[in-house]
Amino acid sequence: MNPPKIVVAPDKFKGTLTAAEAAAHIADGIRRVLPEADLRLMPVADGGDGTVDAAVAAGFRRVPARVAGPTGQPVDASFALRGSTAVVELAEAAGLVKLPGGVPAPLTASSYGVGQLIAEAVRVGARRIVLGLGGSACTDGGAGLVQALGGRLLDSRGTELPPGGAALSALDRIEAADLRRRYGGIEVVIASDVDNPLLGPTGAAAVYGPQKGAGPEDVPVLDAALARWAVITGRDVPGNDRTADLPGAGAAGGVGFGAMAFLGASLRPGIDLLLDLLGFAPVLAGAALVVTGEGRLDRQTLHGKAPAGVAAAAARAAVPVVAVCGRLELSTEQLQAAGIVRAYPLDVIAEGGDPLADAGKYAEEAGARVARDLPEPTDEEAAP
Repeated sequence: MNPPKIVVAPDKFKGTLTAAEAAAHIADGIRRVLPEADLRLMPVADGGDGTVDAAVAAGFRRVPARVAGPTGQPVDASFALRGSTAVVELAEAAGLVKLPGGVPAPLTASSYGVGQLIAEAVRVGARRIVLGLGGSACTDGGAGLVQALGGRLLDSRGTELPPGGAALSALDRIEAADLRRRYGGIEVVIASDVDNPLLGPTGAAAVYGPQKGAGPEDVPVLDAALARWAVITGRDVPGNDRTADLPGAGAAGGVGFGAMAFLGASLRPGIDLLLDLLGFAPVLAGAALVVTGEGRLDRQTLHGKAPAGVAAAAARAAVPVVAVCGRLELSTEQLQAAGIVRAYPLDVIAEGGDPLADAGKYAEEAGARVARDLPEPTDEEAAP
């Protein structure tokens, strides 16, 4: 009898385990019960924080870079590179996790460091950029990214605008010919599940600004400034009179808009793009089971988050899927509709213990339970 092949493909457990750590602990638990199992560890991400880590785990090379953080202070960041493809993660440079002391800067936070990462990736040979958008601290419409790549954003006196979304209210003209000449041959693909436009009640400022610290008085300021950004971009950068309305333009505080308008970026669902990039489909061949998961399985999971994407890919290969999670907020029917046979929540496994403090321990126990529940192969399945 051949040992079962099990693919372990969780996303991060936010605040406790990275995707790679979660995969390793779950695999350790499976090995306790099935020491001969053929385990394939494939930590995944959906374009948010952890995307570079997932690419590195799949064989990309991590390239360190020191760039400007969301408030302009230098931060240590990295991108992933394999061949001519680079994976750039916004959260590495302009994420909420990079705010000094965790203090929000909703009006002045910038995406400048994201542009620096893209520039460095191109400098070392990348011709295709996969840009993961998620966890952004800024609502600047990608203006900082554009400035870092050589675009000039000028007020009526010809002075360069300061950082942040609010400053865009003073934008008078854009000089971007050099940027478009330098980066026009680079393919940029955005990995994001956000389909919001740039402006209005479902736009970047209204929906996501409060998550970045914008108060009720800040949201209209930011939305008006982004509207100015969209109008001047449509006038000074040909072909962008309707870009602000495109699905995904509002992603990451409008960085989606900046990438589309100035780099010609296209948009794909984050988990689908990352699974293709990581070579997930070929790994499923001959698998008996896929184990996915994330910190919380809830309604958001059903709308394009990593476990749902993994389950959809596994379903195409007719491989059953179970999930390990910190907390389960979905019914059995909802899980099965998403293609997940069973879930193993750590807060239930902990039985009074602390699943946050000991997430690795309980993830390992979850892996052991997964292995014990694995059905015995039929004679036909067991045949070589």
